[in-house]
Amino acid sequence: MKNLKITKAQARKYMLLKHGLYGDYKFKGEEGVLQYIKQAGCIQYDPIDICGKNHELVLQSRVNGFNIQMLYRLLYESRDLIDYWDKNMSIFSVTDWPYFERIREKSKLNERCKDEIDAISNDIFQTIRKKGPVCSSDLQYKTVVNWSWAPTKLSRAALETLYFRGDLIVHHKKNILKYYDLTENQIPGDILDTPDPNSTAQQYYRWYVLRRIGAVGLLWNKSGDAWLGISGFKSPQRIEAFESVLKDKKITCVEIEDINTPFFIKSEDKIIIDKAVKEDSVSNRMEFIAPLDNIMWDRRIINALFDFDYKWEIYTPAAKRKYGYYVLPILHGDRFVGRIEILRDRKQKLLAVKNLWWEENIKVTKRLQKVLDKCLQKFAKLHECSASIQI
Repeated sequence: MKNLKITKAQARKYMLLKHGLYGDYKFKGEEGVLQYIKQAGCIQYDPIDICGKNHELVLQSRVNGFNIQMLYRLLYESRDLIDYWDKNMSIFSVTDWPYFERIREKSKLNERCKDEIDAISNDIFQTIRKKGPVCSSDLQYKTVVNWSWAPTKLSRAALETLYFRGDLIVHHKKNILKYYDLTENQIPGDILDTPDPNSTAQQYYRWYVLRRIGAVGLLWNKSGDAWLGISGFKSPQRIEAFESVLKDKKITCVEIEDINTPFFIKSEDKIIIDKAVKEDSVSNRMEFIAPLDNIMWDRRIINALFDFDYKWEIYTPAAKRKYGYYVLPILHGDRFVGRIEILRDRKQKLLAVKNLWWEENIKVTKRLQKVLDKCLQKFAKLHECSASIQI
């Protein structure tokens, strides 16, 4: 299969068309949420909520008509989706459950407090069978144990461990408090009984290379954050997996002007490349992009294609931040035109624009301001806020 050769502008348009971020909305309503997550493999979950949680922000930028209750229903009522470990904590289709058997098996072997948790696990199962889903405060194991990030009560450590083992899943949440149920009560038996589709580590890595290329849209064979969460996946394994799926024509090499490193797309996405090359229409759509959005998983690629240097500064000391604590990139058409820091006042039901930074080459016209105002109105509606204000 011949390498594809495209310009940077065509590569940008391809990426945005793939993600449903350019032109008319590609994804709509609950079905659109499922379609996008199936395409992406997963979206990254993060509990920090300044102006919406990361996974909510990912979907609001792509799915026409999205609201936060929609995602809750798909996770905890219809259970088409599940939250579990993929690229760090993530949300993905429940039908992908069999592919994560390796993570569950590893969790059974490499755990803190294993003996203490094994000693009480059956009691926890019996409690759930009698009383239904439980949170950590429903259990009476008050012993404090050393946990991954800080000492915590054995009740919480046990529930989290049994969750990663696959014995429990999140039944529902009250704010960030998790209630757990037996996995067998919530995931259909045909899914639970399906063996791991990847019988070898090599097959597992091949599957993950395809999954992550599909998640970002366009990736190079380099180390980086796009590969986080894959156990044992170092440079030799990545290179071997790339070579294997390329040989099988599952991926296609793409050469982009003025960039020496080759990129790769899933071969099935060549149709989107063709559309990006042929289409000459211009999009006036504006979206606020989540800090851990799939398209941002390798920010070096964003810099190379969009000439946009973005860093999530949440873990940067305040005195060293260039912009702010929780800043969202602003996408307009096929370019990142600025950054915005938005605060949500739940009591007053207001969004407050704390800071707004336009890129140096952007001319702020009345038309651009009008598009921004429309984007802020949509964002306010997502959070059930009556208006947005500048502070």
